[in-house]
Parts: sequence; C-alpha cells; structure tokens
Amino acid sequence: MQTTKKDIRTLSKEDLRAFFISQGDKAFRGNQVYEWLWAKGAHHFEDMTNLSKETRLLLETHFVINHIKVDTMQHSEDGTIKNAVRLHDGLIVESVLIPTNTRTTACVSSQVGCSLDCNFCATARLKRMRNLAPDEIYDQVVAIDQESRLYHNRPLSNIVFMGMGEPLMNYPNVMKAIEKITSDEGLGMSPKRITVSTSGVSKMIKKMADDEVKFKLAVSLHSAIEETRNRIMPFTKSFPLPELREALEYWYRKTKSKVTYEYVVWKGINDDQKAIEALVKFCKYVPCKVNLIEYNPIDDGEFQQADSKVTDAYIKALENAGIVAKVRRSRGKDIDAACGQLANKS
Repeated sequence: MQTTKKDIRTLSKEDLRAFFISQGDKAFRGNQVYEWLWAKGAHHFEDMTNLSKETRLLLETHFVINHIKVDTMQHSEDGTIKNAVRLHDGLIVESVLIPTNTRTTACVSSQVGCSLDCNFCATARLKRMRNLAPDEIYDQVVAIDQESRLYHNRPLSNIVFMGMGEPLMNYPNVMKAIEKITSDEGLGMSPKRITVSTSGVSKMIKKMADDEVKFKLAVSLHSAIEETRNRIMPFTKSFPLPELREALEYWYRKTKSKVTYEYVVWKGINDDQKAIEALVKFCKYVPCKVNLIEYNPIDDGEFQQADSKVTDAYIKALENAGIVAKVRRSRGKDIDAACGQLANKS
C-alpha cells in the first residue's frame, strides 16, 4: 500500500528545524537529521544513531526516506559498472560508473525514460514516465561514489548527466541535485567536475547562462547540417541550428566556459566530407572541443558505426582548424553500458 507520509528529503534544513521546534524539541535536532540525510546518506531513520529512540520513532511516524535501491549491478571486463536503480515507486533507471587510469566518472539519469525522440538512442524508445527528484539524482551519485571506493580504491572524481533523459527538461530538479552534490553539507564536489549534457534545448542553455552555473556544458550535436540533424533527432526542428548557435554564443559570453560537442559518426548518415566541413564551421562560432563517440549499436537498423578512416578524417580536419578533438571509446560493451546510450534490455 502506498504511504502518504512526506518524503523527508523534500524538506530544507530550516523546515526540519521548524518541525522539531513544533514538536517541543531543540532546533539543532534538525541540523543533525539534515546531516544524516545528505552528508551521511542514511537510508533509514534507525541509522541515525546519535538521535534518541523516541526521536527516531517521531521521524518514522511523520516521514519516509524514499531512497533508491541498486537492483542489479553489472561489471564489465574494462571496469565499467552499470547499475539498474529501482526508485521508491518501482520504476527503474540506469547509472554507470566509468573508470580510467586517472578518474572515475558517474554517468547519471535525470528522467525515467526520455522526453525526446532521438532515433539512435535506446532510452528514447521508452516513453518519459516522470522526472527524477533531486534526491534520486543525488542517490545515484552517492551509490557510484561508494562503488568507486570499493572496486577502484578511489573516490568518484567526475559526474556527467548523460544517462536516461534530457537534463534540461528537468531543470529545477537537476539544479537542486547539483546544489546538494556541490554543497559542503552534501558531497562537496567541485562544480567544475560536473558536466550537463543536452541535446540542444536552446532556451534552457540561455537560462543556465543567466543562472551563472559553474558546471560544464556538453551538447549532443551529431550533425551540423540541419536536414541531417532533424532526421536523426526529430525534436530539433523546434531548436534549429541558428537558434542553438545563438544560445551557445550567449552561454560563452556569460560564462566564458568552453562547450563540448558530443558527436557520433554513423555509416551513411554523417560520414562524408560535407558533414565534416559543416562541423568544422560550426565549431568556429564558440570556443569548444569535440568528443567523437564510438557508437554502441542498439539493433541492426540504420545506425551503425562508421569506418575508423572517417573518424580519422574528422579528427584531422578539426585539428587542422585548431579545434581540440578526441575519440571517446565505447565502454562496457559486454554489459551494454555506453554512457549516453543507456539501453533498457531487461
């Protein structure tokens, strides 16, 4: 039976302090509970060992902690770990730990399913069921940090919002999650180690600039030719390239932060000279770098990885134009965990 108790993590520290005052207790008790919820990541009220049994019972009577649960964890030969994360209402999202020699990165989801309709993405085949709450995003990061420490002997170093969903379509909750992740009362991570990836929601890119965010921006571009981009990402008809260009120029003027373009090269779609030249031209508008992503096919359909010679041609053209470019190899192929193409094959 579904509970009607309030999720305690929707309360601010001030709300918690006020609650304890209303119960005839001291305000500082709210500080203690807040620390348990965020900095210490308590899953249950009984975990809060410096509170009296009566106080824990009081919390149990009024509230719940809607914590995520890592349902299944798959380990790849390359060290990548994919989590199937069960939410309090039974829905599932995925998150991925991606290790390299120098860092471990958490790839987290922001929606159950996705609001958009990118034809090459497995998540887009799932209808968007709901946005994730700030604590559900935060919990994914905490779980991956714990896995990083356990399996790779080092704390999590970076976070990318490239899992299920379009982060900018869940903007308020993503921002609240990042605020908690970067807070000294949360995980205390530097915002410069966080990248939010969007498929190009222009008006929200401008809003991020106005909000003076400190994290990094990545854009899933995949083609700088309007017709091609609209074909592979139909929703982009609402966010045409000139509008995206204007938003990115605005972003850079306000933040002075380079943009990263995520770009998959597919056979017969964007693997010709015209596509290469269009990308080079688009990259000149705003200081940027390009990640050419090795594609992890989701079926035997039209989207297949292009020949490595084409990727080399992209790299050469971009570098000749003074643009930093690198190939990002698909990780966790044996467990189907290419970040940004998270598939639900259960």
